[in-house]
Amino acid sequence: MIFSKQWQQRCRDWAAAAGSDGAHDLSHIERVVVTAERLAIREGADLAVVLPAAWLHDVVLIDKRDPRRNQASQLSADKAVELLAAAGYPSEYLDAIHHAIAAHSWSANIACQSLEAQVVQDADRLDALGAIGLSRCLMLGGQWGRDLYDPQDPLANQRPLDDDRFNLDHFFIKLNKLPATMGTAAGRAEGQRRWQFMQHYVDTLMAELGQQANATETE
Repeated sequence: MIFSKQWQQRCRDWAAAAGSDGAHDLSHIERVVVTAERLAIREGADLAVVLPAAWLHDVVLIDKRDPRRNQASQLSADKAVELLAAAGYPSEYLDAIHHAIAAHSWSANIACQSLEAQVVQDADRLDALGAIGLSRCLMLGGQWGRDLYDPQDPLANQRPLDDDRFNLDHFFIKLNKLPATMGTAAGRAEGQRRWQFMQHYVDTLMAELGQQANATETE
């Protein structure tokens, strides 16, 4: 196999050196790699592209509140290809790896042009859903000083959604939209399953607050 254990260790070391913002750390990278490999095998994607792209998709880490955030995936793609080329990775895979990394980002809004890019994008987006996604969202919200919800209007029935102020709003600005953006059939199925867990959390939270979770249901 082209992506040997030695290449995996190199990529892991490069990913670890990128640092962490709490939710984007080596554990996140490792989960994305595992998910990407599973999706790639199921969908028939090339692991020689998928695995290095998954390992290095956040090799340049920019805070989500930074105005340069939409450049992060392009910068990561550039650095990943530079690192791989310098270490002697087969050159015929580098363009595909670059595209898979550049296209994975929500904020970059780059259309996936390959199955491998779809797999890497799906794997990264799945990590924003389910129990892991819920935990990451709440952890980052706490770090950034967001309130959990607006006590006067938790589901934004009478106000605009604002995830700079309220963590719960992020569920309905972005997270509940992710399942429909998955490029692979396996990713869509898993995305829906994971969102249902998060919807159950919202329903339970609203019940505990004595309210109905009926204003921002997923489509």
